[in-house]
Amino acid sequence: MSATNAPFGLRPAFHPSGLDRAQALAGGITSGYATQILKGQPVAYSASAGVIVPLTTAPASGSAVAWSGAFAGVEWTDTTGRRRVSNYWPANTAYQTGSCVAYFYNDSNIVYEIQADGAMAQTTIGNEYNFTNTTNGSSTTGLSQCTLGSATAAGNGTQGQMRVVDLAPYVDNAWGDSYTVVRIVNAQSQFFGAFTAIA
Repeated sequence: MSATNAPFGLRPAFHPSGLDRAQALAGGITSGYATQILKGQPVAYSASAGVIVPLTTAPASGSAVAWSGAFAGVEWTDTTGRRRVSNYWPANTAYQTGSCVAYFYNDSNIVYEIQADGAMAQTTIGNEYNFTNTTNGSSTTGLSQCTLGSATAAGNGTQGQMRVVDLAPYVDNAWGDSYTVVRIVNAQSQFFGAFTAIA
C-alpha cells in the first residue's frame, strides 16, 4: 500500500477516549455552495454564516491555514422534496431550507491516518507538515485524495497543519516507503488560539 500512490484523505484512526464521533452540524453547508466537499477532505469553519468549507489552497510559505477536522458526509432534502444522503457534497446543490446536516470530525484529539506524497522516516515523528492536494479526489466515489506534504516540514518557530505521531500499523506500510501512511493530529486547530476562519 505505502509503495503505491493511493491517497484516501484523512481517515480517523482513534480517539484517546475511544470515541471518534462526527459532529452533526445543522445547516452546516450553504445551499448552492459551489465547491464540492469530499469525504476525508480537511474542512474549516467559514468566516461567515457558521458553516464549514473545504481547505482548497495550500498555505503560503512559512505559514499554515488552521482547520477544524475531516468531512464525513452530508444529508439534505432537495428542491423536489427527496431526502438525499451522500458521503460528499456535490457542488452547486440547492436544498430546502433547514434540511441540511453536515457531518465532520472536529475533535482536536482525534488521531488520523493520511498518506504522504513521498517517503517519511521515523525521525519525522513530532514534526509538523502541511496538506497537499487538498482538492484532489473523485466525485464518483466521493472520496478525497488529500495528502501530507512530505517536503513541507515546518521549520523552527513555524507552524504546520498536522503533527506526525506514529506510523500506521499495516503489514504493507513501513518507514521510508515511497508513500508512507502515517498517523497525525491537528497541529493548527481553529479551536486553539485566535480564531482563524476561512472566507
